[in-house]
Amino acid sequence: MKIALIGYGKMGKMIEQIAIERGHEIVCIIDIDNQEDFETDAFKSADVAIEFTAPHVAYGNYLKAWKAGVKVVSGSTGWLEEHGDDVRRACTEEGKTLFWASNFSIGVAVFSAVNKYLAKIMNRFPSYDVKMVETHHVHKLDAPSGTAITLAEGILSELDRKKSWTKGTLLAPDGTLSGTEECAADELPISSVRRDEVPGIHSVIYDSEADCITITHDAHSRKGFALGAVLAAEYTAEHHGLLSTDDLFKF
Repeated sequence: MKIALIGYGKMGKMIEQIAIERGHEIVCIIDIDNQEDFETDAFKSADVAIEFTAPHVAYGNYLKAWKAGVKVVSGSTGWLEEHGDDVRRACTEEGKTLFWASNFSIGVAVFSAVNKYLAKIMNRFPSYDVKMVETHHVHKLDAPSGTAITLAEGILSELDRKKSWTKGTLLAPDGTLSGTEECAADELPISSVRRDEVPGIHSVIYDSEADCITITHDAHSRKGFALGAVLAAEYTAEHHGLLSTDDLFKF
């Protein structure tokens, strides 16, 4: 398979390594300083482009790739609120293809399934309140993380007493704490921590007067994310429309 990379930071380089190990060809690499390469024959020859960039440029990258006739796999977060409807329309009505996930880790896919099942169980036990905490490296711009939001939406789909998620506290790299975990009874607070080079830790906490139940996914490195992105690209090459890890991993 021919793969183009959009974004050549730590994730992009790791994806390149794993893609080559799996027998794929990297035909084009686009970063900040060579945006004109979206117009090249090399980019247009790609079966799939894998995009890991920043929230403010991700949607524009999708448009450029689609214009070149290239399907997109993306792990960029933070764009959904502003451009989600446009992307859904492009993929359902205009023949474009995007495989998007807030997290491509196989472990997170398993964790997400466990998270939804636990929420379904806890729906029967209203004495437990639920909150979330996510921890990431100091370079991450959005808070809460896209993965945390996806996990929260999984909880909301199963837990009748919660209607929406809300931002909790934010512990900044300099130790400054802002925000609050206090919220309405039907809200699920997501608190964020930014420190060091943490790849990603997500905890879901059910607390009651009697005890506390916590499930946690702790990423040791970005390798799991990169492998998942390549697996998604392999899947996307043979499928169309708006795709997700629910399509790739059938739990």
